[in-house]
Amino acid sequence: MADLDRIDLSIIRELQKNGRITVTDLASRVGLSKTPCQIRMRRLEEQGYITGYSAMVNQTKLGLSHVAFAQVTLSDTSSKALAAFNTAVRQISAVEQCHMMAANFDYLLKVRTKNMAEYRQVLGEQISSLPHVLQTSTFVVMESVKDRGL
Repeated sequence: MADLDRIDLSIIRELQKNGRITVTDLASRVGLSKTPCQIRMRRLEEQGYITGYSAMVNQTKLGLSHVAFAQVTLSDTSSKALAAFNTAVRQISAVEQCHMMAANFDYLLKVRTKNMAEYRQVLGEQISSLPHVLQTSTFVVMESVKDRGL
């Protein structure tokens, strides 16, 4: 991050707010002309600071309004066991996020489904059968107050 200056950070913040902003508008917002702004964007992409662009989707409109967090404790935390779990959890489409934790459990999964019945099926048939899963615990979201890092 030492390579980034105030303008680079401004470019990143503006793109996080609106990935479809035109280069002309972005340049104006960060205080550059178009060409230097494009050069900086390209450099930020090439250096891996910007890894891609995506659309933010209203999951509720798509019928996926049920969100639960599942704590997962493994029976084995060797490198091989962790790698097996990591590979397998990536295959479950309902798992929106998976984080390895420094806590009294090993992973925290954000799971998005249509309803509680579907969540129960995902938990029972997919998450619980992942490699080395010993125990799970579920926390159901009642309301999302903030769901982005901006």
